[in-house]
Amino acid sequence: MATDMKPPAKAAEFLDQHGWGDAEMSAVAGDASFRRYFRVRDGDRRAILMDAPPPHEDPRPFINIAEYLKKSGFAAPAIFARDLEHGLVLLEDFGDQRMREHLDHHPEDEDIIYCQAIDLLRNLHKAPAATIAAYDEAQYLREANLLTEWYCPAQQLEVDAEGFDAIWRTILRPVIAAQNPPVTVMRDYHAENIMLLEDGGFGLLDFQDALVGHPAYDLVSMLQDARRDVSDDLEQRMLDYYLAGHDDAAAEIFRGHYAILGAQRNTKIIGIFTRLSERDGKQRYLDFLPRMWRLLEKDLQHPALAPMTKWFERNIPAEVRGRPIPAAKAAR
Repeated sequence: MATDMKPPAKAAEFLDQHGWGDAEMSAVAGDASFRRYFRVRDGDRRAILMDAPPPHEDPRPFINIAEYLKKSGFAAPAIFARDLEHGLVLLEDFGDQRMREHLDHHPEDEDIIYCQAIDLLRNLHKAPAATIAAYDEAQYLREANLLTEWYCPAQQLEVDAEGFDAIWRTILRPVIAAQNPPVTVMRDYHAENIMLLEDGGFGLLDFQDALVGHPAYDLVSMLQDARRDVSDDLEQRMLDYYLAGHDDAAAEIFRGHYAILGAQRNTKIIGIFTRLSERDGKQRYLDFLPRMWRLLEKDLQHPALAPMTKWFERNIPAEVRGRPIPAAKAAR
């Protein structure tokens, strides 16, 4: 993962080629990938330089989805210049006002901001889906199995991995069937990836892993946020807001799919955050695990997840879920 925040070797040449030769660069906080970001300033002009170094990163999916979103009427960063060979992309700068920080300082705005974010999702779901890969069974299973591949070994647990996989196949079947027609799923739609723009709109970031799938996925990503506490009351109000206009039967089916995808996503994130600690030495991600277990346990209360609830009771009982990962393992 990226830790060196010195500009990439080709950055100065790249910027000079595209009319930014006199610009100054400063590091911007990155994410849990090999990508790095730098703010580029030249007088009154500013931009963001994305460093997505091959072979670890490929900026083409980001560019593809950014262009799709802009053509569909959404605020994704404009692409000013690109060097795909070296993984450099010069992007529109959306500033520093993220939804997360705004709500931390103005909690009274929660309902209106979340409603606006849901309105954006509604509009995205009405738009023709992007021409990209589907969120299929294989992808869902790869993600869910990160729990048995990373978290369980880190906790020194012997678990029924085959049974875990089989239960997910059964539970996900109606969800996958409902992805017809599919919608564009950004997959990381939450308060740290939504920028509040000066014109009152929302700027979108971190969508390079987008797939086409179920409309509940991005909704649960936002309302069961891995990095920000969203109260149960707010989650239910916003879910009701999204479902306004659905008849009772359709709303009940959607709520079941929402719980299943919430459980799948939260299971995946527990595995990913453990992997970031175990493999990459990023132990700070372990601090998020109590929130992730709380969210997962909430999803497991839905009747559609009864077989998975039993699996967790047999394999990862409640007293284990709150147990810190052994320090020697985390520091490995």
